[in-house]
Amino acid sequence: MGRHKQWTTNTIAFYQWRFEYVLLISVLSMMFAEVDEVDDSDDEEDDEDDGTEVKDENGVLVLTDNNFDTFMEGKDTVLVEFYAPWCGHCKQFASEYEKIAQSLKENDPPIPVAKVDATKSSSLASRFEVSGYPTFKIMKKGEPVEYDGAKNEQVIVARVKEVAQPDWKPPPEATLVLTKDSFDDVVNNADIILVEFYAPWCGHCKQLAPVYEKAAKDLSQRSPPIPLAKVDATQEKDIAIRFGVSGYPTLKIFRKGKAFDYNGPREKSGIVDYMSEQAGPPSKQVQMVKQVSEFIKDGDDAVIVGVFSSEQDTTYDLYLEACHVLREDFKFLHTFSSDLAKLLKASPGQVVMVQPEKFRSKYEKASHTLTIKDSTEVSEVQDFFKKHILPLVGHRKQSNDAKRYTKRPLVVVYYGVDFGFDFRKATQFWRSKVLEVAKDFPEYTFAIADEEDYSDELKSLGLSDSGEEVNVGILGDGGKKFAMEPEEFESEVLREFIMAFKKGKLKPVIKSQPVPKNNKGPVKVVVGKTFDDIVMDTKKDVLIEFYAPWCGHCKKLDPDYTALGKKYKNEKNLVIAKMDATANDVPHDSYKTEGFPTIYFAPSNSKQSPIKFEGGDRTIEGFSKFLEQHATKLSQSKDEL
Repeated sequence: MGRHKQWTTNTIAFYQWRFEYVLLISVLSMMFAEVDEVDDSDDEEDDEDDGTEVKDENGVLVLTDNNFDTFMEGKDTVLVEFYAPWCGHCKQFASEYEKIAQSLKENDPPIPVAKVDATKSSSLASRFEVSGYPTFKIMKKGEPVEYDGAKNEQVIVARVKEVAQPDWKPPPEATLVLTKDSFDDVVNNADIILVEFYAPWCGHCKQLAPVYEKAAKDLSQRSPPIPLAKVDATQEKDIAIRFGVSGYPTLKIFRKGKAFDYNGPREKSGIVDYMSEQAGPPSKQVQMVKQVSEFIKDGDDAVIVGVFSSEQDTTYDLYLEACHVLREDFKFLHTFSSDLAKLLKASPGQVVMVQPEKFRSKYEKASHTLTIKDSTEVSEVQDFFKKHILPLVGHRKQSNDAKRYTKRPLVVVYYGVDFGFDFRKATQFWRSKVLEVAKDFPEYTFAIADEEDYSDELKSLGLSDSGEEVNVGILGDGGKKFAMEPEEFESEVLREFIMAFKKGKLKPVIKSQPVPKNNKGPVKVVVGKTFDDIVMDTKKDVLIEFYAPWCGHCKKLDPDYTALGKKYKNEKNLVIAKMDATANDVPHDSYKTEGFPTIYFAPSNSKQSPIKFEGGDRTIEGFSKFLEQHATKLSQSKDEL
């Protein structure tokens, strides 16, 4: 009985404890529910904040991708700073900028001052071509006015107030706008002028535009001024075709109507410096015998000197005209000194080309002389320069490769090339063995090259791990490469290799991924080994995309390109193809790839002259229009497709 009573008491205590526990849980649940409701309401408030609200930080308005355009509506003048939170100059200028905001707020009427975090509002930064921090733009009726002045309150406030005046108008562009009605007149009468051929939709053209205009302003203030001009190649197609414009932007220098390629930088100071140099004479005057003697003794390139009686010498003018065309690729000198004429064994009216001492050999002349007469053509002088610029076996380097060694076939002998005092003898030892062979093959260009400078090229030839001190490769026509089997280097070994090449017995080296086992997809996969079979097939038109696996633009293009392949899958005479240009050789020079993606159309009847896809419309519709324009064998009509 006592045990039963004890059990009953314990039971009552247990249920009492349980009731209190359940009650506690209920209270806590209600509390958390209230918190959730508060949080939910906060979330709802957050959802309502879509980023269009313009916040004020110490008088400076905060603009973003979301609120910029809305804020600008109806505003006459607004000062905007593009900044980066980590930028030291921006941080230092912050307090000064707040003072500017206060000063302009007191203007009548007040002028808003704003800032944009360019690292977050990337669309705005891209739209206004912000490339450094801080960047200031004065927005006038929604259009940006560049600010390049001093970064202090007094100067900035004065400039903004000036732009805010009701009668203020932007100054005219320094860049001339040329059309078919004005082009010939302007270009033919200019001693020198730089012309940009652009397309309004071209992204690179848009990036260049403000830089080009700033350079035009600087060069317009030069004495004498150097004009810069632009031509909308999509509107003035005849002019673009006339000067071989195939991509945008294309820049050309004109001298009295004669066009020359522009090979200079594409930023403001670079354009200004380059054009200032181009405006000078193409040949530099030398007077001292010592100057020319040092060029001959220690130089790396042929020394070219025109000898004349005076600046009034008619042959001097002809020499300068010939030099203008080649000034990018050659260093020209001229003299009126009788002492230099004696050193060069030349008379007035003659041009002498002398090879540096280190490149001389018993198999070739040390110098060549051309006599210029009144009847001599400019082209004759230029041909003379080109013919004698290279020694029998020269030194190919990264710095002279594009200017001196573009002719094919090119025989290259790779080893540790060093003309310094300590290694000159060893360098000349191997070079002498090459000379013995080069003299018998005048139809080929020969060069030595340092194996470290051309390690990538050696790798592409399969010779980077040959174990030999000297390796040889031949760079042939159409981008083909040939490698000499590694063995101890001797003149006769080189001679046998070149003879085998001459007789067509060598197989080219082609970097290639494995040939796909299954290649039946809508887009054919091309590798180095199958390029000729697929792309160069004269029975079919081929659209080929050269891509890089890491390229963001290529990845973005992939779905549309695949859809294009599906669209034309029933076209037996049209192939849509792609090739990883980082893992495969393109064995034809006509298909040059300078960026990704690069797309060519290879017509069945003109494989060596492919048509580059230059349009900005990389959509199915854009590609379809391009194909229908150039295809030679489409069996279906546009409507059927």
